[in-house]
Amino acid sequence: MRAIQVASFGGPEVLSPVELPDPAPGPGQVVVGMAVSDVIFLDTLLRGGWGQDFFPRTLPYLPGGGGAGTVLRVGEGVDPAWIGRRVVVRTDTGYAEQIVAGEQEILPVPDGVADETAAALVHDGVTALSMDRLGRPEKGEWVLVSAAAGGAGSLLVQLAADAGARVVAAASSEAKRELARTLGAEVAVDYTRPDWTERVREATGGGAALVYDGAGGQLGTAALNATSVGGRFVTYGTSEGFTVLDPDVVERRRIRVFSPLLDGPPDQDTVHELLTLALDRAAAGLLRPAIGAVYPLERAGDAHRALAARATVGKSLLLAGAEPSAD
Repeated sequence: MRAIQVASFGGPEVLSPVELPDPAPGPGQVVVGMAVSDVIFLDTLLRGGWGQDFFPRTLPYLPGGGGAGTVLRVGEGVDPAWIGRRVVVRTDTGYAEQIVAGEQEILPVPDGVADETAAALVHDGVTALSMDRLGRPEKGEWVLVSAAAGGAGSLLVQLAADAGARVVAAASSEAKRELARTLGAEVAVDYTRPDWTERVREATGGGAALVYDGAGGQLGTAALNATSVGGRFVTYGTSEGFTVLDPDVVERRRIRVFSPLLDGPPDQDTVHELLTLALDRAAAGLLRPAIGAVYPLERAGDAHRALAARATVGKSLLLAGAEPSAD
């Protein structure tokens, strides 16, 4: 089978196409023939050697974290009825034509949900719904979404708008800001401008009651200035490193801070619950991943370069195997 392998930590050039034997499932496992592999910014950080304390990777490894496809084979103790079913899989690999996963790591794809849509929700759907539960956007209040054209950010724009909130989207290009507007943002600002937080405060009359920090680093630190007195600040971005907040500012302005990344990844039951909800909402037309770039498996390096350059508008995916289903 074809796969992408990382033999040494480094830049996108270390993503090497390789031929490997087809995998065999062990007890309690399945082999999924991947149609579409998910690509998230975390993949680019792990490829460079970041995050070994949180997300250990032993070289050589196959990057990725799952996607969508069809169950090809099952191991001992697994219901053979899974064979031939379309599934989403969320595990610790994904950039390959076939991957092994535990039976507990797969979920059926609802009828009417395309493989690309399902793959786009594997991580970002879970993240967005988790952040939505923490933030709890309310009708009529202002919500700021930074990195608003990313995989999770674009879903948070939709969730906040659907809740009746007034959304400010922060993004780095006009194409990204236009995408956010089409998804429900009332105001869109350019976070590359030095005065972008002042523009948010002007548009919202003093700051957003709820801020989703999907960038991290200096952008996340700046976003605190766009939060209203008594507001909520939910930080989950790491593209610029973790957000460092001034505790004096937080205390003085009575801002409630939520940093779910510090609690580690969600447990399997929570992932199942949120991913099932994301897929069901997609089937009902209530959650629409903004898929901006789909690359062949061999061009995984190009996908990583585009993410690092902030050039991708919307979600990035890899075509890993057979033609994906448009069901």
